[in-house]
Amino acid sequence: MTHLASGMRAGAIGAVGLLACGVLTACGSDGDSGGKGGKTSSAASGGEGGTAAVRTAYRKTAEEETARMTLRTETSAAGKSAVAQGEGAIDLEDGDSTMSISAGGQKVEQRVVDQVVYQKLPAKQRAQVPGDKPWIKIDLEKAAAEQNSGSSNQINDPAQSASFGKGITDRNTKKVGTATVDGVKTTRYRVTVDMDKLSGAAALKRQVGPTVPMDVWLDDQGRIRRQQITMGIKPTDRSDTSAAPRKMTVRTLIEFSDFGTEVEPEAPPAGQTTDMTGKLGKRQS
Repeated sequence: MTHLASGMRAGAIGAVGLLACGVLTACGSDGDSGGKGGKTSSAASGGEGGTAAVRTAYRKTAEEETARMTLRTETSAAGKSAVAQGEGAIDLEDGDSTMSISAGGQKVEQRVVDQVVYQKLPAKQRAQVPGDKPWIKIDLEKAAAEQNSGSSNQINDPAQSASFGKGITDRNTKKVGTATVDGVKTTRYRVTVDMDKLSGAAALKRQVGPTVPMDVWLDDQGRIRRQQITMGIKPTDRSDTSAAPRKMTVRTLIEFSDFGTEVEPEAPPAGQTTDMTGKLGKRQS
């Protein structure tokens, strides 16, 4: 589970952390919060069998090593919403990935290599980055350390939800039904993640409350084909008295397909990158 959590976080952090966080200046609204295709037939069962299936799904998925991945993140606050969508390929163990991300009518090329995110920005955004270089980079390990390596980074990045499996218990796992995801028959489970069972529980509960809902769709081999998690995030910095929204809702939908696909991203030349680790939050504030 640890490997898949790391891989999902690294592979998706660009869309979650860099594009969707622009909700305060987003234009318009997108009310579509559902997944791609797939009709679900209703059923209601769960218990110990369902809990075991969901918990082992992370290991079984990571054992496939690589996959195609699509990502959709919708961030809403103060009556506005921003949507980021991405597609590409990911190494499920170490998080190396290549992805094309679209948000706000613009597209970004992203690569993740050795836990460092590289994004090639559109010309309009590039002019706002020091050095006017085509690529920016963010070192995920350094960024986590600057945020005290703790729960706030886990919450601000919903793709880290693989680690939430530790908070799933028998009493809050339910089999919702079946659905076809990208042509594959799946079983859908709805779980409630108990924050008290996760590390950094106190901080997590302050930001998202005592529980978080999560849905997973598993194929007949027990692998994750789709995962959706929705969080209402409350700010913890009470020193900020600005008129910025005091709460945002983030819904992230991830889908996996084509297990075993080739993933070999390369870091851009150092001379074409600007290191933005620890600077993005300050520029957004």
